[in-house]
Amino acid sequence: MSKKKVVVSLGHEALGYTILEQWDAVKRTAKALADLVEADYQLTITHSNGPQVSMIHKAMTELRRIYIDYTPAPMCVCSAMSQGYVGYDIQNALRTELLVRGISKTVSTILTQVTVDPYDEAFYEPTKVIGRYMSSEDAETEIKKGNYVKEEPGKGFRRVVAAPKPIDIVEIDSIRLLADAGQVVIACGGGGIPVIEQNHVLKGASAVIEKDSIAGKLASDLKVDELIIFTGVPFVYRNFGKENQTPIEHMSVSEAKEFIAKGEFEEGTMLPKIEAAISYLETNPSGSVLITSLDMAADAVKGKSGTVITAS
Repeated sequence: MSKKKVVVSLGHEALGYTILEQWDAVKRTAKALADLVEADYQLTITHSNGPQVSMIHKAMTELRRIYIDYTPAPMCVCSAMSQGYVGYDIQNALRTELLVRGISKTVSTILTQVTVDPYDEAFYEPTKVIGRYMSSEDAETEIKKGNYVKEEPGKGFRRVVAAPKPIDIVEIDSIRLLADAGQVVIACGGGGIPVIEQNHVLKGASAVIEKDSIAGKLASDLKVDELIIFTGVPFVYRNFGKENQTPIEHMSVSEAKEFIAKGEFEEGTMLPKIEAAISYLETNPSGSVLITSLDMAADAVKGKSGTVITAS
């Protein structure tokens, strides 16, 4: 029997928020991923990087403040750094866990670029907050450089960057080649490094790509059997956070669209995951999407937990 090909999307809960938290978190995450490998799943993994890229951006900005000879690192470079550092931790933790279980399998991280449209509306209305809190003077300096900032009352100012839609995954052929060879592949970390193609030259964009958006795109491009999205809750819920919240065990694409129209899912949390599921299923209607928490992974793949979304 052929292996079930899946894209697994890891959220913040799978990685932690600091270097030390990440070391501990990836060990727990590796156990859940190894369970999937043992269950004969062929994994391609993508992951969030919000806290990590923010930390790197802060560090590089402070380095510039202290040592003026250093050039501030642009967002695309910070994204590349976070991809390498998070991928490094995941691949080593998973490799170790697999070897402990007697499974010899290569785990590879691919530094991945993703093209975006320079005229995407997101560039005109940036929404993703990153980096440290700044004084009004520092915020004014950022504005003079052409960057956007947002004031958080009582805390200060923070930089805001665009979150454009992904167009093409530049290294998709390499990702597919390794996946087809039976390797576990970690790719498109943090949404991928956003780049704009100009006369065959790829130029980094001052932006970030939503992790959920790229998960749906990656699953579609690889034509996998299933997209698994790990998040902080075991189910997708109706009336989430209210006394009458109820888990949704299954929904179709049409039902998901109805829920979205009713404002059922919160922007920035569950809504992007549902949109990614719809995007993937409209391209691959024979596939399925599973949304659940990492702790419930073993039960979820057996149909005992999690929300399953299908085309119909």
